[in-house]
Amino acid sequence: MEFAVSRTGTTLVTLHGGSDTTACAGATEELASTLEALDADGTIADWTVDDADVYEHPTGPFDPYTVSVEFAVTVVVEADDSDAAAGVGAGAIDEALERGDVDSVTYTSSPAASPA
Repeated sequence: MEFAVSRTGTTLVTLHGGSDTTACAGATEELASTLEALDADGTIADWTVDDADVYEHPTGPFDPYTVSVEFAVTVVVEADDSDAAAGVGAGAIDEALERGDVDSVTYTSSPAASPA
């Protein structure tokens, strides 16, 4: 049986930006591009980028911002029941984010499985 498994989390994106606003916008765009590419190649089924906040301001004039970006990702997996699907889906999400070079991931929810 097919299940859609979703999970929310945050990741840290480091980049140069002219201000808090441009750094947050740039980090959001960078993560959205990565997730869009994973969606296009069929690795994930759905995604959203929800919010971005400056995690660490630059310490010098040419140092980068570190921005915390919230996201949600969904994959579709085959499993016998929702408990098994949650485990398989969590692994698939981890692998997909690794392939997309999404680092410093902290999950803010447990995997949630529902029939697809």
